[in-house]
Amino acid sequence: MKKSGFTLIELLITIVIIGILAGIAYPSYVDSVKKSHRADVQGALMDFAAAMARYQSQNLTYVGAASAVPGTPAATTFAAQTPVHSNNKTYNLTIQAVTASAYTLRATPITSGSQKDDGYLELLSTGERHWDKDNNTTITAAEKTWKSI
Repeated sequence: MKKSGFTLIELLITIVIIGILAGIAYPSYVDSVKKSHRADVQGALMDFAAAMARYQSQNLTYVGAASAVPGTPAATTFAAQTPVHSNNKTYNLTIQAVTASAYTLRATPITSGSQKDDGYLELLSTGERHWDKDNNTTITAAEKTWKSI
């Protein structure tokens, strides 16, 4: 009478193969999640810029869109964190600089979140985009884009 089933060696080999596949797949998954959060905040910055344009058209100035500069936007202007429609916030949104005719919007990763080492993103009223990719708080000429370098 022959018994069917798996031997201990077969099970161990299967577990090792699954472990290797997971070790390869997990970093790719984490990278994809970071990229999707970054794409979400880029869209939020564009929406924030549209909200600033609405504010300026109603008030004839950008001044007053935040109670303090640098600071979070007024609740009537735009949300202070992204994703806007989620409880899992990844970035803080601020108005870094503002004059009657210009502004600088910034999305800074929340320090305890998954994006903490991703560097901040900025959008200027001129449409110029910055991403501090190396997270050293300085924007170089190569970082004046939202594209991965």
